[in-house]
Amino acid sequence: IDGSNMTTQQEWQDNADKRDHQRPLLWRTESYYEQARHMWPGKGKHILAQYNDEFIVVYQAFRPEIANYVVHYKTFDGCPFYNPTRMTWIKTNFCWIMFRSQWATRPHQERVVAIWLKRAAFDRYLTWARTQGSAPGSDGTVRLQWDPDHYPNGDCHPYRKAVQLGLRNIESFRSGRDFGHVQDVTQFCHEQRDVAMNKRQDDMETWKTLLVASERIYRPESALAVQSVLIDHWESSLENQDDDD
Repeated sequence: IDGSNMTTQQEWQDNADKRDHQRPLLWRTESYYEQARHMWPGKGKHILAQYNDEFIVVYQAFRPEIANYVVHYKTFDGCPFYNPTRMTWIKTNFCWIMFRSQWATRPHQERVVAIWLKRAAFDRYLTWARTQGSAPGSDGTVRLQWDPDHYPNGDCHPYRKAVQLGLRNIESFRSGRDFGHVQDVTQFCHEQRDVAMNKRQDDMETWKTLLVASERIYRPESALAVQSVLIDHWESSLENQDDDD
């Protein structure tokens, strides 16, 4: 991707909305190098995600039996291998799930699924998110955790944080009522793994050929959601270059 053709944050969302209204929801990829240099903040607590006006993509890594089930049925209900009493963690950041699953090679995390989650549902989870305990009036427990973001090779980003949410007893998530679509992206992860793992985070030039999920800063519409998870302020695309450039 030519850096001179990189879209602004608003253009990116407008184009995503047009594409996703014209055809079934499709997971999009883009140059890691260009996004890191031109579109992502270099520091702070931010939600990097792929989204349009209705849905936001979250990731989970599963054993094959669970992945096959949720991709086919668009629900976890009825899956004999899924434990509904365990906390299940969702991540919006593709590089973070690649770190966690070791590019879909870690035992019992060999399959990565992208779930198009209703934005209203995701924002509701954010308002319920707590570092401990449960929010009054919530349907279950949503655990908030800000972790170091990661480079494609698994090294920690020294300045930027990525969010993950742990869900327990959230029936609308487990049943799939909050879903728009579910896609298995494991093959793409395997195709890009060698490129990602052979690069050094202190040499961004070597990641020019790497493709990852197309992501931009996600800002919830709900001020309560923003306040609940303490997202840092960010608005200018001129201020988002990675500090390692």
